[in-house]
Amino acid sequence: MRVHFHGAAGEVTGSMHLIEAAGRRILIDCGMVQGSPEAEARNFAPFPFDAAGLDAVVLSHAHIDHVGRLPRLVMAGYRGPIYAQAATADLLPIMLLDSASLQEGDAERANRKRKPGQPQVMPLYTRADVHDTLAQVRKLPYGQRHALLPGVELALRDAGHILGSCIVELWADGRKLVFSGDLGMKGTPILRDPETVREADLLLLESTYGNRNHRERSDTIRELGEILDAAWRDGGNVLIPAFAVGRTQELLYWFARHWDDWDMARWRIYLDSPMASKVVEVYDHHHELFDAEARAVWGGKPNPFKLPNLRVTESVEDSMAINRIHGGAIVIAGNGMANGGRILHHMRQCLPQRQTRIVFVGYQAEGTIGRRLVDGARWVRIHGHDVRVNAHRHTVGGLSAHADQQGLLEWYAGFVPPPPVALVHGEDLAREALAGEISERHGVQATLARPGAVLDV
Repeated sequence: MRVHFHGAAGEVTGSMHLIEAAGRRILIDCGMVQGSPEAEARNFAPFPFDAAGLDAVVLSHAHIDHVGRLPRLVMAGYRGPIYAQAATADLLPIMLLDSASLQEGDAERANRKRKPGQPQVMPLYTRADVHDTLAQVRKLPYGQRHALLPGVELALRDAGHILGSCIVELWADGRKLVFSGDLGMKGTPILRDPETVREADLLLLESTYGNRNHRERSDTIRELGEILDAAWRDGGNVLIPAFAVGRTQELLYWFARHWDDWDMARWRIYLDSPMASKVVEVYDHHHELFDAEARAVWGGKPNPFKLPNLRVTESVEDSMAINRIHGGAIVIAGNGMANGGRILHHMRQCLPQRQTRIVFVGYQAEGTIGRRLVDGARWVRIHGHDVRVNAHRHTVGGLSAHADQQGLLEWYAGFVPPPPVALVHGEDLAREALAGEISERHGVQATLARPGAVLDV
């Protein structure tokens, strides 16, 4: 068994790992690179392998940095099955069709500005390409060991990151490979905790927060309530860039849990994301994946997805109308790194206002507007305009869907004996810190995966 690292190797986005085993070729994830325009241009590059020669694709979860280049793979000649946990398979049409719509829109705008003689700009893929891709998706449940291919077996286990997220186990050639996928934090609302895996001959371990620990969740939730109180006193709006899958649903959960003590009825709450509203429907169809506490909250009042003051905006006109509200509104909009989507329109209007509060509740990749704001930028460029940042900024790290350093180390300690490990899905500072902790505690020298590197199991 051999692993070829082709994405999320020294960075957080673009997850893609090619496994050769039992004479077969299996691709785990096919994610989009996100960040600066230069980084995202890499999504157009040819794949560093023969797409038509793959035998199977396995997905860890539905976030776009893990699935966003699937249509490109099909366009490049892949015709085999795409295996995904059932909830992930239900989320895929929402995520990929939204991505295709954005790609088509970007290409259309670029072509309107095209000068005579310049070549036509083509989208990364179209909605028609997405429909071709979805025809190849095959649903799998958690916990069952399947014969993936002759000589190769597969099992998916709950990673506790988002609905349908998976730890991937592969057996072949007398060896076992485990890919952590994106691991969630223990105690994350709605979701069950990541499952423990006991054995592996090689572990591919994510390391997004390998160099830091999150605040206690109780402290984080208290902080969120304090931010909302301060924003109400100042008379401003609260902007929350949030991923449509995972973070948006968790925020609505906490609004319902603290409906009375946060006095949530006084706010106008806008979910400005047609994609997020569709994701909510998928969550409602998969209560069997919720933890016990979440099932109890969904059975009570108010229901997180049916808050009496929640407005889900569908049209562009409805979204634009939010910008005429100068106080008392909580706006949850994509994308989660503030690098596109409707949140940018609201930021352009509200960032210059001192009474505005912008709350970051997830990871902000290098090169994104969100990262620049978290790092303290006083000016950001949005839609070609330089925007002064006077708004209050808050980074609420305890809501992260990713395990922190302590969580990653605790999960790794569940293996007996501790296996060789390759660190993926993390920037170098995070990976180096996590590798040092693993070496000190377990005597295992972790490999820092690089694009194009090869590792035998």
